[in-house]
Amino acid sequence: MEKTVQELMEAVSPEDWAQVPESVLNLIKELVRRVELLEQETKALRADNELLKEQVARTSANSSQPPSKNPQGFKPNRKEATGQKRGGQVGHQGHSQKLYPIEMCQDVIDYYPQQCSECGAEVFDSTVSEVYRHQVVEIPPIEPIIIEHRFHPMTCACCGKKNQAPEMAEVIGNGGYGPRVTAYISLLSSQYRQSYRQIQRAMHDVFGLEISLGTIKKLRTEVSEAVSGAVTDAINYMQQQPIVGVDETGFKQRNGDGQNEAKTSGWLWVAVTPLIVCFQMILGRGREAAQAFLGENFSGFIISDRCPAYNWVNVERRQLCWAHLKRDFIQIAERTGVSAEIGKALLEQEKKLFDLWYEFKNNQLTREELVKMIEPIKAEVSSILKQAGEIQVGKEEKTPLAKTVRTCRKLSKVEVALWSFVHEEGIEPTNNESERAIRPAVIWRSTSFGSDSEAGSLFVSRLLTVVSSLNRQGRNVLEFLCESVAAARNGSTPPSLLTRPTP
Repeated sequence: MEKTVQELMEAVSPEDWAQVPESVLNLIKELVRRVELLEQETKALRADNELLKEQVARTSANSSQPPSKNPQGFKPNRKEATGQKRGGQVGHQGHSQKLYPIEMCQDVIDYYPQQCSECGAEVFDSTVSEVYRHQVVEIPPIEPIIIEHRFHPMTCACCGKKNQAPEMAEVIGNGGYGPRVTAYISLLSSQYRQSYRQIQRAMHDVFGLEISLGTIKKLRTEVSEAVSGAVTDAINYMQQQPIVGVDETGFKQRNGDGQNEAKTSGWLWVAVTPLIVCFQMILGRGREAAQAFLGENFSGFIISDRCPAYNWVNVERRQLCWAHLKRDFIQIAERTGVSAEIGKALLEQEKKLFDLWYEFKNNQLTREELVKMIEPIKAEVSSILKQAGEIQVGKEEKTPLAKTVRTCRKLSKVEVALWSFVHEEGIEPTNNESERAIRPAVIWRSTSFGSDSEAGSLFVSRLLTVVSSLNRQGRNVLEFLCESVAAARNGSTPPSLLTRPTP
């Protein structure tokens, strides 16, 4: 290790210093002062340079940055090439066109050979061993069903009052479009994320309907209100579940209706359960927002990333996502010196953990075996985090090492939340399900740039809840929306998102 300037000066004997002229001594002292300042500046610049290099090297593999923002030329880790050609392999069970039930066929055409292709004979064995079936599917031109309602005013012969049929208010009140048209518009707007003008064009090209942009907005609002009860019931159900995967993403809500004058950042929250997926737009990402979504009295387990908004949940009822932790460990390993050693050691344990977890998921390990075999990994991770946390760094220090130390200290405080999946049935070590569930919302955000009003945010969160939950259950989204609109118009009981699908 190179000696410091102070150490070099102390190596000179007092007798030698006594022989140095005072003017030279003053010059040396001034030079030493300047060297020390330069060393301090160099140290600070090196730290800043390391941080900048880390920011430039940030990818989806070592941070929460989405793949769309990966730098040019970035190649994610891929599976090793097998040397096989792309596509179906030898022995692979192929998939042919689906055959619909014979009851759905409008016509059946039978074909018989007229003569043998080998010898030309026209005599055939009448026994048919197997019939090869092929179906051609077509969609007929779609023509809207238009019903004209005529209301004839009648003048009372007794008092002269002009009267209309009592059904007039109800018919006109239901608007100029039926439940199915309304459901189609909301489906195109939500699951297929089409803009108002794209919906307008699709309704014209596919159904031959002329619908204004204002009417599209009005019908979207009607659907949002029609499903509001089902969504509220779904959120109440979610808040009572024993295990919930949660995540959140930014979703701008502008102040088009005056409901966000402070221009507070909007966040779309998602909660995943085995039966339903719930979304809710909240102007905030803090503790209060998380409590409003999950419920202040939430008593189940949550699977999440390390977002501080969830810190109000008891650490013993949390499972931190190991996929996020892996990215943190990669980021640490890509630093230099001690940080790199810490990161590589943690990544080694992470790999062992997932190897065991996949064996458990493939029924190669019992729960008891999993618990026993993860204990050494658990102890090693704890030891690495503890040793890293004991490294002394300044409170205001911003070096990569200081970031590593602080990350390890934070993980040590919530260490118990790293291992809930080992003992608790139904808990996964990652919140990948939540991230997959929120992906359609992220794509919607990219194409719409958020919402203009509170009503727009409600439409987004409600329809995402409906579409995601029904897709999870294998139920038809269009029929659900159609039934919801019809029920709202005639005052009947609307369908529920909590109806378990028939096996």
